[in-house]
Amino acid sequence: MKKIRILLVDDHALVRLGLMTLLNDQPDMEVAGEASTAAEAVNAAEKLSPDVTLMDIRLPGEGGIEATRQITARFPLVKVVMLTSFADDELVMRAINAGAVGYVLKQVGNEELIRAIQAAARGESVLDPSTTARLLTRVREAERKAEEDAFREISDREMDVLLHLAKGKTNAEIGKLLNLSEKTVERWLRQRSIERSGR
Repeated sequence: MKKIRILLVDDHALVRLGLMTLLNDQPDMEVAGEASTAAEAVNAAEKLSPDVTLMDIRLPGEGGIEATRQITARFPLVKVVMLTSFADDELVMRAINAGAVGYVLKQVGNEELIRAIQAAARGESVLDPSTTARLLTRVREAERKAEEDAFREISDREMDVLLHLAKGKTNAEIGKLLNLSEKTVERWLRQRSIERSGR
């Protein structure tokens, strides 16, 4: 059985040692190397070609997110999982945008971390459940806000057109009621992608 080759990136030697001990005890994993800075991480990824890189966010130099961006751009087969103690949604989004396939908190149990590495090696995305729940809430709120903003962008005149349209008025009738030409009403409705058959 081919082992999952892992690169450990953390600026704390004790953290790397603990992870190395845990992961090397797994029958399907081996730690291929380690790094303590962003620059070392990029160099190690090039030299070692790991399957999965466990990357801390806070690193000396450019930081884990920039290292992730460089690694995933230069070595697309390397899967990066952020392993950090920061449950910050903004950092999660930045890490994902940089190319990370996962974001796992250091507080997770050993079994969860092992499953996350195995999933990343299979090409799956990995987020811990609490982070996933927060991000889903954030996405839903953003969609709701976008819908509300869409209504704010409608002028009073455009709202009048929509209200008459909702009452079943034709374009010509709306034009007469609002002192607009029928063509103006049609053009506005086309621009807003509102299709009305037979009107």
